[in-house]
Amino acid sequence: MKIRLIAASAVAVFAFQLTLVNQVFSHGDVSPQAVDTEGLEPLGDEFLPENPYRLAGGEQYALAQEIGSSAYNSNCARCHGLEAISGGIAPDVRLLEDGEFGDEWFMERVRKGYSQNGAYKMPPFQELLSQEAMWAIRSYTETRPRPE
Repeated sequence: MKIRLIAASAVAVFAFQLTLVNQVFSHGDVSPQAVDTEGLEPLGDEFLPENPYRLAGGEQYALAQEIGSSAYNSNCARCHGLEAISGGIAPDVRLLEDGEFGDEWFMERVRKGYSQNGAYKMPPFQELLSQEAMWAIRSYTETRPRPE
């Protein structure tokens, strides 16, 4: 009887540890998806401090939002929530400040990622996504309705 109890306890501990490991690494090994930015004005190599597509307005901003929707849902939604509605795993990007300050924070975080105690909470995307793709994602998220 005592051996069965020990065995059952060991199985329960193993199952708990397996569940914990799954939760910690559930989004880890996912490849970023390419973003087709055809039609958007090329921005060059130097990162801009403010969303150029919002500043341009009109067709460029509308196209950036459309491309950004697809790019966000392919690359960001697994952590930040579908349609930019956070489920609590990661910050709700709809709550970023408007304008240049919010743009600067967004680009810094997307480009360089975020780590805490040596572990990445958000991977860096600078080598994976173009500046045009990042600004397209920002264009999409900044036009999503904010929570009330």
